Amino acid sequence: MKFRNTMALVVAGAGVAVLLCGEGLVAQGAPTPDQMVAALKTNLQESQKQLRQYQWIETTIISLKGEEKARKQSQVYYAADGTLTKIPVGGAPAAKPAEPKGGRGGGRLKEKVVENKKDEMKDYMDQAVKLIQQYVPPKPDQIQKAKDAGHMTVQPPDQGRVRVEFKEFVQPGDLLALDVDAKASKLAAVSVKTYIEKPEDAVTLDVRYATLPDGTSYIAQTTLEAAAKNIKVVVQNSGHKGK
Repeated sequence: MKFRNTMALVVAGAGVAVLLCGEGLVAQGAPTPDQMVAALKTNLQESQKQLRQYQWIETTIISLKGEEKARKQSQVYYAADGTLTKIPVGGAPAAKPAEPKGGRGGGRLKEKVVENKKDEMKDYMDQAVKLIQQYVPPKPDQIQKAKDAGHMTVQPPDQGRVRVEFKEFVQPGDLLALDVDAKASKLAAVSVKTYIEKPEDAVTLDVRYATLPDGTSYIAQTTLEAAAKNIKVVVQNSGHKGK
């Protein structure tokens, strides 16, 4: 599908999201809002360096109405200038099905309708990705602004995690939430609930983290859903190894 490459923008953004280090959290109990903001701002500036020593495989799966429509894999690494580089791996895309014999006019019409729908979905996904990029990675000045406006809440530790929520982070009625593993002092998840133009056009992003043997956190899976269009994009990262 034409819109599948737009997800790369989300992955690139999410890949430099918050990575909380030990000094960013309070040793016991929940951190205060000021302490959490300081930790978030500091680590947002440092986190981009964490994965530059690695290369890995990224698998992107696109589904429409619950049916898988496209799947691709890329080798991913950061270039010397800090640019996230992706090289496709695997075979060439599947060939376009041959047009049935007879009814060529109807076939062309159907093909045009399909292409129009693809273009419509691509435009919609472009909007969704552009919107999500305003949340992930969270910008330090935006975090400070949300905190100063009274839109930040730090929940008490629950099952070893501390949740930091930012309401109306970008627009009214939205929510950005960061889940931190308090014991390991690492980011466990990022979630976003927002919408395109109106609340009925809901868009959600769910980012799940894992840890490499050397302690480096990385995004294990990212899921972008546009419920209004029944579109779901899942990006999985695996096979990390040093460059």
